[in-house]
Amino acid sequence: MTKRIAVLPGDGIGKEVAKGTVQILEAVFECFHHDYSFEEALIGGAAIDAEGTPLPEKTLKLCLESDAVLLGAVGGPKWDQNPPELRPEKGLLGLRKALGLFANLRPVTTYPSLLHASPLKKEVVDGVDMLIVRELTGGIYFGNPSGRRGEQNEVAVDTLEYSKSEIERIVDKAFQFARNRRKKLTSVDKANVLESSRMWREIVNKTVEKYPDVQVEHMLVDSAAMQLIARPNHFDVIVTENMFGDILSDEASMITGSLGMLPSASLREDNVGLYEPVHGSAPDIAGQDKANPLGMILSAAMMLRYSFQLEKEASILEEAVAKVLKAGYYTDDLRVQGGKRVGTKEMIEKVLDAINENQAISGILTAYI
Repeated sequence: MTKRIAVLPGDGIGKEVAKGTVQILEAVFECFHHDYSFEEALIGGAAIDAEGTPLPEKTLKLCLESDAVLLGAVGGPKWDQNPPELRPEKGLLGLRKALGLFANLRPVTTYPSLLHASPLKKEVVDGVDMLIVRELTGGIYFGNPSGRRGEQNEVAVDTLEYSKSEIERIVDKAFQFARNRRKKLTSVDKANVLESSRMWREIVNKTVEKYPDVQVEHMLVDSAAMQLIARPNHFDVIVTENMFGDILSDEASMITGSLGMLPSASLREDNVGLYEPVHGSAPDIAGQDKANPLGMILSAAMMLRYSFQLEKEASILEEAVAKVLKAGYYTDDLRVQGGKRVGTKEMIEKVLDAINENQAISGILTAYI
């Protein structure tokens, strides 16, 4: 069956990193004889300029009919003064909602050659390998009522609201991920203060009955924020609600030393997903061959793993990235000590070379020839 992949380059450096990632995926798919198709569409600022909306109907239709979506980045100062409905980010939020994406995955992995780039001590971040699972559709970002009222003594109101089913589905998803990793799950809440967190904790304790092989711990969000810095190696899978996940995942990103290295995925029940790097559109370096494509490439590896269940192919991409970094190649944001600085295009070429040198790929090519 042909896998249909929607490619949304978006704005800024999104165009460069998306183009290179498609090249890499084409090489892997062709080697393993997978049927696939890539179809490109507009989103964000590029869509506003061309179509007058951040999420054109034809883009949405393509994404709804695809098996996965690869997104480069959206946004930039060019559109900062636009009204809310014409902001690039509105397209991304609308796409997440239309696709029913409720589970955001943010892996945080350190590489030996980049340990010096982290603001934390090398011995603290060495060997970190965690997955943050964030609920994406509920909580204080979407609760009602929300707004301002009054004139003399104006009041602002935001409502933190979760249904039982919303918590159950994200918690169950996190248990599944933990079972396939090191079988340790940390549930982060604020159960000493918030009623929603008390319900969250009750559901986690109930769900553990389905996963007796997974070790579970509860941690208050303020303590979790401290522990992420003090002993990040303690964590395997973290699951938490929307706002806590937003904050903790950005905090954890600094462990690696560069946003350019971080991938992410947003999934629904059937594992159809939206895959995007964390780094944003970086318009100040767009078109200058300076962007780091590795976050986008690692996002594509997540697509192979979670949406297509192609574990071997995902591992080959991840191993290629690790090999290139170990060899000392780096883009401007990384600055590997004693390494060689390369541009976006050359970094993509180095990853392609590393993929072709992989024993699994080489064996297939030899047998095919």
